Amino acid sequence: MNNSHTNNQRANALAERITLGANILAAFAESLSDNDWNKPVIGDGRTIAVVVHHVASVYPLEIELAQLLTSGTPITGATIEVINQMNADHAKDHADANKKETIQLLRNNSKVAAEAVRAFTDEDLDNSATVSLNYDAPLTAQFFIEDHALRHSFHHLAKIEATINQQMQYPQEAGQSAA
Repeated sequence: MNNSHTNNQRANALAERITLGANILAAFAESLSDNDWNKPVIGDGRTIAVVVHHVASVYPLEIELAQLLTSGTPITGATIEVINQMNADHAKDHADANKKETIQLLRNNSKVAAEAVRAFTDEDLDNSATVSLNYDAPLTAQFFIEDHALRHSFHHLAKIEATINQQMQYPQEAGQSAA
C-alpha cells in the first residue's frame, strides 16, 4: 500500500463515491425533524439516529479490513452472527445518538476513509484474499471497498428514505394523526 497521495484514478474515484454517499446521507439526516431522527427504520428496527451513527462509526473498521485485503491477508472471524451482535451492541450503546454529533462523525470518518482509499495503488485494489463473511470467497480490495465502505451509506439511506416516505404516505399507520 502506498502511504502517500497518488494520482490513481481508480482509488480517487472510489474515494469520491465514498464521500458522495456520506454527504448525501448527512444532508438527508440534517433535514430530518427530531421526531423523524428518532423513528425506527422500517425492516430494521433501529432508529434512524442509530443507523446513521452505525454508518459513521464503521468506516474505520471497513477500511481496516480493506487494508488487510490490499496486503493479501484473509479476513477471518467475520460472520453474520458477529456482525449482528456488533450491530445490536452498537444500537444499545448509541440509542440516544445526538444528531449534530452523529452527522459530524459521519463527515469526519468518511473523509478519513476516503483519504485512506486514495492512498491505494491499482495493485493494492487488485489484491485479494478470502473473506469469511462472503463464504471465504477470494475478494479484491476494490470489491470489498465497493461492497462495504462505499455502498453502506447508500444502502441505509434508501431504507431511511423509505421509512420517511411511508410515513408521509400513510401517516395514520405510522402513528401520526391525519391532521
